[in-house]
Amino acid sequence: MTTDVTRSGRFGTFAGHLVLTLITVFSLAPIAWMYLTALRPRDDALDRSVLPSGLSLENLHSAAQLLPLGGLIGNTALMAAGVATCQLFTALLAAYAFGRWRFRGERVLFLVFVATWQVPFQVTMLPNYVLLSQLGWLQTLTGVIVPQAAAPFAVLLLRQHMRSFPRELLDAARMDGRSHWNTLWTVVVPSLRGPLSALAILLFVTAWNEYFWPLLVLSEPNTVVQIGLQSLITEAGTDYGAMMAAAGALCLPILAVYLVLQRQVVNAFIRSGLR
Repeated sequence: MTTDVTRSGRFGTFAGHLVLTLITVFSLAPIAWMYLTALRPRDDALDRSVLPSGLSLENLHSAAQLLPLGGLIGNTALMAAGVATCQLFTALLAAYAFGRWRFRGERVLFLVFVATWQVPFQVTMLPNYVLLSQLGWLQTLTGVIVPQAAAPFAVLLLRQHMRSFPRELLDAARMDGRSHWNTLWTVVVPSLRGPLSALAILLFVTAWNEYFWPLLVLSEPNTVVQIGLQSLITEAGTDYGAMMAAAGALCLPILAVYLVLQRQVVNAFIRSGLR
């Protein structure tokens, strides 16, 4: 009986690792194909063979001539940092209110707030675009950042941490005569430095990968990564080798950030109770 249970456990472990391996392969395949295409000789960019016939930096050289890669990375990093900062700040205030205070209708209000997460972007896209046009914020990074200043997901994640925060510390701060604002920044934030750092990384990566909204607000090809790559698609044709080389180069900063700090992101989900 014990042997059967052991075999069953081993089979379950093997099956689980097999599934994770397959998911990993399917997830990494597009990235691997992007870099393989970027390193192919220029004339073989559309070759469907798995391994390139040779390695060449021609596509990267062409991409550097067509696009200001350094400027695109800088502008995109500025946009992503602005979005992440605004979302983290608003989420911190909202999560503190939902986690610290108990009031009538609190749960309903929180559910309504989180329900906005389910509203499709296409529903709010047109009103936001018209508002930005009236404010004169089209073609600016401000127009990209401000409509994304709040993130219900960030509030949901931080609220879980706020709920588990020791109330004794909050009561002690109140007895010391500290205001809620002072308590938030001197007691709560230093204690939640890990989850806040992980959430900031996650928000930064998400903002960096955002495609449609920057493409809608901006149009100059030398602004952010999304517009720069889109400008390589022309009526005369698409230089896929240069596009893959540019995409590969522009992905390196965010891939490096995520690979180095991924443990903090995972820990934030585990400690919050979310999966």
